[in-house]
Amino acid sequence: MIRLGVTGGIGSGKTSVCNVFGVLGIPVFSADAEAKRVMEVDTGIILKLNAIAGRDLYTAGVLDRSALAKLIFNNRSMLEKVNSVVHPAVFSRFNEWAKKQSAPYIIMEAAILFESGGWKMVDRIVAVTAPVDERIARVVRRSNITKEEVMERMQNQTSDIDKIKRSDYVVDNSENEMIIPAILNIHSDILKTVKK
Repeated sequence: MIRLGVTGGIGSGKTSVCNVFGVLGIPVFSADAEAKRVMEVDTGIILKLNAIAGRDLYTAGVLDRSALAKLIFNNRSMLEKVNSVVHPAVFSRFNEWAKKQSAPYIIMEAAILFESGGWKMVDRIVAVTAPVDERIARVVRRSNITKEEVMERMQNQTSDIDKIKRSDYVVDNSENEMIIPAILNIHSDILKTVKK
């Protein structure tokens, strides 16, 4: 079974692309959603995150995401410590999930596929791109954060140029591009490989 990684910077439209693959019957594992989930329910991870932060990040019974964001977004070493706790748990869950799938190929959707080392767990990679101004507008519209906060998060992610260089396919998800034909081409290319 081929494992396809789908990545792209914040606001690029990875989820929209993965929704189309889902309609084609391809199972999608969202590493980002799983990371959020394990930080809420895995007691071992909760204890480790509190130890890294030096305080209780769960005073209201749920993770205080804005406190965690303040800790890691301008502190590379703190970000690496948090990632070293969360990423192995997410990858382990991906492997367990993958064993239960029966489709010709499966997808791991991850914003930080390269930064997390997740690229080592997939056979091929799709980079989803869009112009920076469109990405910022999308994130500001859907989330309760400012343009400046979106730009800070972008700075912690691999650039589109680097993602494209390291990917097998690119889907341009700008407002004036049609993503479905690009996704159908990728789908058919992978199915040809599977049939070989």
